[in-house]
Amino acid sequence: MAATRLPEVDVVVLGVGLVGSIMARELARAGLRVVGLERGEPRDTVPDFQGPAMHDELRYSVRKALMQDNTRETVTFRNKAAETALPMRRWESFLPGTGVGGALVHWNGQTYRFQDTDFQMRTKVVQRYGEKFMAPDLLVQDWGVTAAELEPYFDRFEYLLGICGKAGNLKGTKVEGGNPFEDPRSRDYPNPPQKEPYGSAMFRKAAAGLGYHPFPQPSANLSRPYTNPEGLRMNTCMFCGFCERYGCEHFAKSSPQTVVLPVLLKDRNFTLRTQCQVQRINLDSAKKLATGVTYVDAAGREFEQRARLVIVGMYALNNVRMLLLSGIGTPYDPARGKGVVGRSYAYQTMSAVQVFFDRDVNINPFMRSGANGTLIADFVSDNFDHGPLGFVGGAYVGEVMSHGRPIEFHPTPPGTPAWGSAWKRAVVDHYNHTSVINIHGSSTSAKQNYLDLDPTYKDAWGQPLLRMTFDFPENDLKMSAHVTEKAAAIGRAMGGRQVVGSGRKGPYTVTQYQTTHNTGGTVMGADRGTSVVNRYLQSWDVPNVFVIGASNYPQNASYNPTGTLGALIYWAADAIVNRYLKSPGLIA
Repeated sequence: MAATRLPEVDVVVLGVGLVGSIMARELARAGLRVVGLERGEPRDTVPDFQGPAMHDELRYSVRKALMQDNTRETVTFRNKAAETALPMRRWESFLPGTGVGGALVHWNGQTYRFQDTDFQMRTKVVQRYGEKFMAPDLLVQDWGVTAAELEPYFDRFEYLLGICGKAGNLKGTKVEGGNPFEDPRSRDYPNPPQKEPYGSAMFRKAAAGLGYHPFPQPSANLSRPYTNPEGLRMNTCMFCGFCERYGCEHFAKSSPQTVVLPVLLKDRNFTLRTQCQVQRINLDSAKKLATGVTYVDAAGREFEQRARLVIVGMYALNNVRMLLLSGIGTPYDPARGKGVVGRSYAYQTMSAVQVFFDRDVNINPFMRSGANGTLIADFVSDNFDHGPLGFVGGAYVGEVMSHGRPIEFHPTPPGTPAWGSAWKRAVVDHYNHTSVINIHGSSTSAKQNYLDLDPTYKDAWGQPLLRMTFDFPENDLKMSAHVTEKAAAIGRAMGGRQVVGSGRKGPYTVTQYQTTHNTGGTVMGADRGTSVVNRYLQSWDVPNVFVIGASNYPQNASYNPTGTLGALIYWAADAIVNRYLKSPGLIA
């Protein structure tokens, strides 16, 4: 049965999460007729995120109620190309979101700017250490943009979300108490930092005593009431400890529902359609121009939505899969080292140090938000000398505990039984007296890590699943070992009775949560031989398709990716409105 053809619109946006909601707002504001297609359900703060139902740890943390339905659509995984990939039947290592608002509904709110040494990583490494410093398996490359070019867009995103923090570099002048390693910013954060927890205060004192430079974590959990440039008002965070994996009931965490969707949904130029599973982007006979998309609705009916411009703004992994399903760009072939779609997949290299205190030190882990804490950037990016160390990349180190929820948080020292009465006593003894130092490390892209379509497994609509081939490069394991030992030294300086932690070990497993920071596969750059989109996130091959997401990152940096993604959304929107629409075609 033929698909029902719908009237043509100016723009169709695939995914109504962070990318889709902001991009749709910018294009609708410019006078374009925009349709947003979301595969999940409609969601809003009221009634969907309200307590006490939202504070159901079993439903949302363990059973992943806000995440992509992997009984219908999942990812297959293997560590090496010689292995057979198998489907992920439970989300554990990372948590793709679904529904209106996407992953920003259930994020923690940690909001950073990548550094210029991240955006120009290959150039900077070669300049400082020489051509042969990087391991031969790495695919490190520049992004095609600089921190200075993105600064106005970082600023706009931070003010949309009402980010709380302390500037460390205002127009080139270093500011005491902020991050001294950040690139110059035009103005301070719109809101002051959140209150510092006790464990973070101990970390700050210990880190400063060792000569490091602690600063408050930039947070999208609000420190005070705030009205953003869209006229939407947010409230002060209550430190309830239910951030990641949960929607915020109090309008205190920046999500599309709190910062942009209420305005977007009132715009007559915008139409939202939910429970629409996009099957492919349709191309003309020459495969040089997109004509729209084909999708299936909740009733199983197939529609063709024609559009003059297609924005691919889904989760990073789904962006890659959509291009592969649509035949846009050349798939990456690791054996030949050719092709670009699926190339440069990267992740995040995480480790942690537990600091166990005596019972007279009360950490109160239940009084937390998703993004409050204190950290150092002394080991981020190229902020330290890598010359003697034999690796590139780095990590931030921080006491940035996000919660003390009873099912998920029960720290016990080594030697504790895994169950039974002795385990229960240990949980009681240590729950309120343990601090966790997180090491949030970069992930370098490597030739052997990539994404492609699985030849065996299909989704509920008969489409091939995305296949992930990934293991930690040796470079990243070296980095993790080095920085984790620095974190342990801070833990010892905090006065912990026992300090436990080690660097990340391989092989990578999908059974342990790390971060939802999947990157790469549709990377940006100035060379179409090594990138899928140009510096404006426009497809080299089909110029009326823009692909926007963390899938654009040539490699992943130390910091959380959301702030940089927000800047890139506004960067691309500005290019579309002020350059592409005036002269459709590849933006020079």
